[in-house]
Amino acid sequence: MFRFGSSSGELRARAQKTVLACLSSSLAHLRSLHSPSFATVAVEDISSSQPAEVLNLVQGKWKDSSSWNWIVDPLNGEPFIKVADVQEAGLKPFVESLSKCPKYGLHNPFRAQERYILFGDISAKAAHLLAQPEVSNFFTRLIQRVSPKSYDQALAEVYVSQKFLENFSGDQVRFLAKSFAIPGNHLGQQSHGFRWPYGPVALVTPFNFPLEIPLLQLMGALYMGNKPILKVDSKVSIVMEQMLRLLHECGLRVEDVDFINSDGIAMNKFLLEAKPRMTLFTGSSRIAEKLAFDLKGRIKLEDAGFDWKILGPDVQEVEYVAWVCDQDAYACSGQKCSAQSILFMHENWAASELISKMQSLAERRKLADLTIGPVLTVTTKKMLEHVNKLLEIPGSKLLFGGQPLENHTIPNIYGAMQPTAVFIPLDEILKDTNFELATREIFGPFQVVTHYKHDELQKVLDACEKMHAQLTAAVVSNDPIFLQDVLGRSVNGTTYAGIRARTTGAPQNHWFGPAGDPRGAGIGTPEAIKLVWSCHREIIYDLGPLPPNWEIPSST
Repeated sequence: MFRFGSSSGELRARAQKTVLACLSSSLAHLRSLHSPSFATVAVEDISSSQPAEVLNLVQGKWKDSSSWNWIVDPLNGEPFIKVADVQEAGLKPFVESLSKCPKYGLHNPFRAQERYILFGDISAKAAHLLAQPEVSNFFTRLIQRVSPKSYDQALAEVYVSQKFLENFSGDQVRFLAKSFAIPGNHLGQQSHGFRWPYGPVALVTPFNFPLEIPLLQLMGALYMGNKPILKVDSKVSIVMEQMLRLLHECGLRVEDVDFINSDGIAMNKFLLEAKPRMTLFTGSSRIAEKLAFDLKGRIKLEDAGFDWKILGPDVQEVEYVAWVCDQDAYACSGQKCSAQSILFMHENWAASELISKMQSLAERRKLADLTIGPVLTVTTKKMLEHVNKLLEIPGSKLLFGGQPLENHTIPNIYGAMQPTAVFIPLDEILKDTNFELATREIFGPFQVVTHYKHDELQKVLDACEKMHAQLTAAVVSNDPIFLQDVLGRSVNGTTYAGIRARTTGAPQNHWFGPAGDPRGAGIGTPEAIKLVWSCHREIIYDLGPLPPNWEIPSST
């Protein structure tokens, strides 16, 4: 009986293993059936036991590297993506590839005009693919895996990218190169203004929007006739690697874009050696200023933003305004260059239930649905140190948050912080000894809150004037005189005005970018694309004929 029971158990165990193997095989088959045709990864399978690989693209070929950079899962710290890391010694093929592109670009209004039509077709096909639920979900989940944010926030990034591609389908690409003509001084003379490509260009983009920022800027560069090399933060570059494969499936020539993964030192060396005619950098102000110096000004920047919101005297729709404040400050765990960094409340708002409603909304955010999550560039320790320094300012107080997240496996190299707000008196913020600290951008779920009296608007505007970053802003009021006053004495490049005003939001239907800096870059619109990715060229036709009986005039 004992031997029989043992034999039966072994048979049962074997049978269970066989069934599980069959189920696993079936599930893998089902996943492959539902995976996009271009994809080289299965999003849900990426793990330390099944790591994904990210390759480089140069001279039309996908290539690995002798060195691999392991990326850890931001939610559990396990290595789950290996990136082919280009070292300084391996830059030569990328330099050679970019140098093959002439200054006049791959197409321009006088050459290879069919490529304008080609990119309209590519955009149409890519927009159609990205609108498919299976493809949309693929990119949404891939974004979540590497830059954890709520599903809706990640999906919004995919949606904006898809609508952008729709916007530049058909003839819209060639419309970007629309020229103009002005009559000359005599018969046969006419001047024409053209939008001209730079030729070899570079893009360096950050982690927080792994698809939207690099895709929109990359396509803008291509539309105008440039040959770009794309460098995305390696923590999230898998997203654009997969997007490039989608674009290839839609007709993009594999030689038209190079894709490089490297550290900052290697990329800086590449830029100095390859000498791109223009570089687009989106990221921190410190690196932006270094690149502007190294590249001798041949750069466009969309750098840091310590973004302000001013609440005017007319208190209304308190619950809605509180919700927008919560979204602006804490969606994506505050990791948006447009995130609400400081809130100036009119005394009427200070007397309302606004702060208590903001607190309630902040406290419902949870790691389980990624409405709060890992902070990828600031550790918990640094965020707590910053909060404590602010609380040393006279009159300051913690409004809510201020504690690390609990019960998580987020690695220590990242931050894990509750949504936090610190109140600081306006007069204290304006002091020279406090201003730099109070207006220091913390790229995480953190904001400063203050209030002002009815006759203290000038102090608020003085504070805004002293800030060095002018990316986004919001003036929350329906009072036309108040709006006119604040808008007329501020400069932020993307400013929302009205009771529904927000600081965040970079959709495809309006300009998004800083103002007040000649190096400022925009994104998403025809104006942004033309500004960033083309320059003006004037061609003056002077065909004659000469006037009858023309003679050489006297010297002048």
